[in-house]
Amino acid sequence: MSQQSDAPFLVWLYPGYLDRALDAATWLDTTHELRKLGWKVALIAAGPRGLRTIDGTEVYCIPMPDIYLLRQLIFHVRCYWFLVSNYSRIDVILFDQMSAPWLMPISFARKLMRRKHPLLAIDIRSLHMPSPKKQGIKGWLRGEFQELAGKKANHWVDGYLTITSRMADFFHVRQDRLWGAWPSGVDLELFEEAQHAHSWPSQNAPVRLVYVGTLNVERNLLNLCRAIEQANAEGMPFELWLVGEGDELPELEKYADKMQGRIMIKKPVPHRQVPNILAQAHIGVLPFPDEIKFQVSSPIKLFEYMAAGMPILATRIVCHTDVVGGGQYVFWAENAGVSGLLGALRMIWQHREALMEMGTQAAFAARSWTWHESALKLKGALEYGLGGNLS
Repeated sequence: MSQQSDAPFLVWLYPGYLDRALDAATWLDTTHELRKLGWKVALIAAGPRGLRTIDGTEVYCIPMPDIYLLRQLIFHVRCYWFLVSNYSRIDVILFDQMSAPWLMPISFARKLMRRKHPLLAIDIRSLHMPSPKKQGIKGWLRGEFQELAGKKANHWVDGYLTITSRMADFFHVRQDRLWGAWPSGVDLELFEEAQHAHSWPSQNAPVRLVYVGTLNVERNLLNLCRAIEQANAEGMPFELWLVGEGDELPELEKYADKMQGRIMIKKPVPHRQVPNILAQAHIGVLPFPDEIKFQVSSPIKLFEYMAAGMPILATRIVCHTDVVGGGQYVFWAENAGVSGLLGALRMIWQHREALMEMGTQAAFAARSWTWHESALKLKGALEYGLGGNLS
């Protein structure tokens, strides 16, 4: 945090461990880019107390105890030392819905002191909508807490940022409170080597698909596995790598055991190793169903597949079509059922000689979806919230 002292100062809270989060690049890479754009950013996350460098980005860590229900309270109380110590210099405090209840006292204190700053802004990047059969009591409590926190925050928060404009519409964010939307992105340099490392399949060799992410039931991965099985039964050899962990892992492993190596379940890898995984495959897959949780999202993996020079197999839902537009590097599944996914696999098999060219197109399109571009949108939204008085 060595930016110039007169730069606008953002304190960004992440109430978890960034060295463990699958989507840590959202905070780490965007913070790095914001600092390059002239902002002073204190990114605060859970971890051993003090400054740490995580994937090249400096983060101020605060210990979080492993005590259910109390860990968030204790973490945010400990954050107050940093906030109070720097209170007079902070322009904006950015946080998610889970942090909202713990930061409400700052709004009251600011009113008592008759100060305008720091402004308090909620950044909404995901919906908590797990399968009712899978979430359990903890998941239910988390969802109820998040919904209640979001509703109560309407009375005191200064502004909202969202991952997409569709997310803002879903939460009915008032236009006078909406600062802007900023999507996910990708580090082109990290994935550049993967673009040139693919060994494209020969005429009758298997086409290898890869999915990297959470292996949860709502991701529709079992339907994808069934479609792979059907394609192979029709004489079209496909393989599938599923990289990650989640609540559907036992069912996926059981299914993979019957597939004679055509479906492989692999443990999650650090983000820096994801390009190595993608380089060994031919097509990145996003088989998500047409549900609100996905409609309002901005999937990081879509951009990473593109940056790795891979064609995409994706369901034709708005979070995918909003990005791709008329791009010719996607095989569309018209629905998330086995029939829709199988239809996309048949198209892949018919056009497998074009995979390398499609991957080149995808890599070119990824240039419009970097973390630098995302940071520019976030910077504009923060400056809008501050009244447009920053140069």
